[in-house]
Amino acid sequence: MQFTHVIPRRKSRQIMVGKVPVGGDAPISVQSMTNTETCDVAATVAQILALKQAGADIVRVSVPSLTAAEAFGEIKRRVGCFPLIADIHFDHRIALRVAELGVDCLRINPGNIGREDRVRAVVEAARDKGIPIRIGVNAGSLEKDLQEKYGEPTPEALVESALRHVEILERLNFPDFKVSLKASDVFLTVEAYRLLAKQIEQPLHLGITEAGGARAGAVKSAIGLGLLLAEGIGDTLRVSLAADPVEEIKVGWDILKSLHLRSRGINLIACPSCSRQQFDVIKTVNLLEQRLEDIDTPLDVAVIGCVVNGPGEAREVAVGLTGGKPNLLYIDGIPHHKVENEHLVDELERTIRAKVAEKQAKDAAEH
Repeated sequence: MQFTHVIPRRKSRQIMVGKVPVGGDAPISVQSMTNTETCDVAATVAQILALKQAGADIVRVSVPSLTAAEAFGEIKRRVGCFPLIADIHFDHRIALRVAELGVDCLRINPGNIGREDRVRAVVEAARDKGIPIRIGVNAGSLEKDLQEKYGEPTPEALVESALRHVEILERLNFPDFKVSLKASDVFLTVEAYRLLAKQIEQPLHLGITEAGGARAGAVKSAIGLGLLLAEGIGDTLRVSLAADPVEEIKVGWDILKSLHLRSRGINLIACPSCSRQQFDVIKTVNLLEQRLEDIDTPLDVAVIGCVVNGPGEAREVAVGLTGGKPNLLYIDGIPHHKVENEHLVDELERTIRAKVAEKQAKDAAEH
């Protein structure tokens, strides 16, 4: 039995982004954003479907013009009930149009729309169609007066900016929104979320914006988001990487799995390898990850190169491999059969897929 730690979640109001609940006691959802040209409908749909396959719960699409809004409508039609957020800045007409075309959430800051009648029109359209709004504050685009007041982006400046937009929605009696407070600095972001979490009841969208490339951005996001999630703060997240958006979904899931907040796919426990290894651990793990990407059923697998830590790890997982002469494969913590190096990856894949099928059948029978 592996040690588990339950993280008490911050209590928040639940909203619905299409079919996905965000906040309350709902699982923390994982999302990304397309980087295709929105008017290229085929390319955007293909990327959304790739993100969905990787485990995305929600996808955001930039809609910078009314032409892009029409393309968004066709994109939404093609992906069906999969939840899409329209990312909109300043132009309330775009928000009104995508609301007609079936958007599941509007990412638009009320204070940036302009006149009161325009804000009210967007809010009323959202209310009428059951569409939530996401307020998104970014350290790189703080209001000029806040830049002058605080001198530089600070947690307090981010929170004050967010509360300005919140006040508008509250004045219009529209409580169905979520808020993000993003900066590229980990500590700035974390402290801003901590402050805001105490002041509103709405769900929080987590992210470290402009975090960097695939490796550095993943590390920065894991630290920042991990700190907040470990404190129970956060209801949905996006890992922002200068990389294929599919990698954002993978990293997001890895963060949640490491904190035991959600489970999906193979949780691969592997040693870093050393001279004691009896097979090429790194090559084996890389091949397994590639072959098993299609599996979304949660399953713990251990691949350990020697007998020092191997048996202990193998006894705690569904499928475990301990390096030896020959190597020994464990199933459900019990030594099962020996495997030679030349058949290692094939035999591991076969055993894992058999175990996944067994688990799926058991789950189906129970439900």
